[in-house]
Amino acid sequence: MTHRIAIAPSGFKESLSAARVAEAIAVGVRRVIPDADLDLIPLVDGGEGTAEALALAGGGRLVPCTATGPVGDPVPSHFALLGGGTTPGPLTAVVEMAAVAGLALVPPGLRHPGATTTYGVGELIRAALDAGARRILIGCGDSGTSDGGAGALQALGARLTDRHGRELRRGGGALHELERIDPSGLDPRLARTELLVACNPYNVLCGKRGVARVFGPQKGATPAEVELLSAGLERWAAVLTRDLLPAVAPEPEKGPEPGSGPALATGVPLDLRTAPGTGASGGLGAGLAAVGARLLPRYDVLLDGLDLDARLARADFVITAEGALDHQTVRGKIPAEVARRAQASGVPVLVLAGTIGPGAQDVRAVGVDAYSAILPAPMTLVEAIGRSGELLADATERALRIMALGSRLGERAGRYAPSA
Repeated sequence: MTHRIAIAPSGFKESLSAARVAEAIAVGVRRVIPDADLDLIPLVDGGEGTAEALALAGGGRLVPCTATGPVGDPVPSHFALLGGGTTPGPLTAVVEMAAVAGLALVPPGLRHPGATTTYGVGELIRAALDAGARRILIGCGDSGTSDGGAGALQALGARLTDRHGRELRRGGGALHELERIDPSGLDPRLARTELLVACNPYNVLCGKRGVARVFGPQKGATPAEVELLSAGLERWAAVLTRDLLPAVAPEPEKGPEPGSGPALATGVPLDLRTAPGTGASGGLGAGLAAVGARLLPRYDVLLDGLDLDARLARADFVITAEGALDHQTVRGKIPAEVARRAQASGVPVLVLAGTIGPGAQDVRAVGVDAYSAILPAPMTLVEAIGRSGELLADATERALRIMALGSRLGERAGRYAPSA
């Protein structure tokens, strides 16, 4: 009997793209089941690799460009163009914020989220507008910033000033000094462009689960810096609401209660502090929502066209993967989404992870049957990143051989079971 195995992983940050992860897992599967029928479904969540993946899936192309990186220096970047020409509908651009403001672009010694900026994201949006795009999808994920999207709005023409009327310096660490936002210089093309933000709806801007408190430490913030960032984002939300929403936003439709989970409000959120998705990419979601962007659950947008549910249902077994499996996995990460969809068809799921942290066991509640770390022995992060493809292939082989052993034991136990 031919085994049908779906391989649907995310990428490993700063290491392997989702496509490379899927290929490495396939190598491990072939060592144990050479004739397996493999369906490779590399998945993106709005972070690294999103523009390239959507360009490949949609017959588009990548447009290389240079923009301001998260620490203020020019970096090579890109966006994708989909459609246009003979394709129905408006020309669509995909702006991947990680390609210009991602954590991978912040040198380890400069990981201070109070100083990093999303200015380059605004530059990519302007470049997409220059290319003729009238529909822009912004993928949020893998960010190295916590400025609420302030830098992006500055690049798009908004003027941010302190109480003395001076231009606010870039970075989330300055937001607590914000006094006024002047939207008169915003690029007028924004009003004629559909902006869609693919984001994790569990991420909110402020409050106990605000983005600075949840993700600030991962980006290098000290406890004192987390508090400063949190205060700055509170100020940011208040000034955005006062100065921008009345100027650019139509009356929004009523959405879910703040922080209620994966359903997002349509239109501009009423409460930029706590509406689902406002905390995406260090608060970029809130900044873009204030200029008319719609915040959408990322998988509703990014998985469109992959026929994922049907492909998982056809499989006998699903393997997914991510860099770190922990308590945040169930809050909108790819393995949880894959498991939820596979569970609906009764298909078992294995997760392979670079590391396993506190709360990893929570994934069982969303449909994960088993999970395993790929590291066979202690090693440095640099070594693990360098060997990640090899480690994934080896871990896949180990997991499948253990599964085969369990199957044989079950057959043996059945053979000698007493008859009724």
